[in-house]
Amino acid sequence: MAKIIVFNNDTNRMETYYRGENEAMPYNTNRSLTVGEFRGSSGSPTLWTTKRAMQSWNATRYLYGAPIPVGFAFKRPWEGGHSNQSQHYAGVAFDVAQALSNDERNRLRNLAIESGVWSYVEPARLTPTWVHFDKRFR
Repeated sequence: MAKIIVFNNDTNRMETYYRGENEAMPYNTNRSLTVGEFRGSSGSPTLWTTKRAMQSWNATRYLYGAPIPVGFAFKRPWEGGHSNQSQHYAGVAFDVAQALSNDERNRLRNLAIESGVWSYVEPARLTPTWVHFDKRFR
């Protein structure tokens, strides 16, 4: 059971949820992102994100029209190659599509860019074997 803290951007308040690994993340539609997928390899008993990040995920998943394999989203800095300023540590970044073909990764990356729902989509030259997008605060 994970404790999930969500910043609700609409109410400017923190919300707390308790969910199992196979349950949907808060604000997730059609169970397209489970707690286990969001957690990835993180050992943290507490995860955090924002409502806007979850809504961006929902929009991307809807537009893509198929499941999006998630490598990981949430990750603390000491759990693997990310700095203290990582958007993964903030709970608003996703590294996805590792299991997809190059054509499908490019389609997903272009869709993420064109949708306008993400603050940042990493260029293919930096992440050729996955797609990184995040909903960082500006």
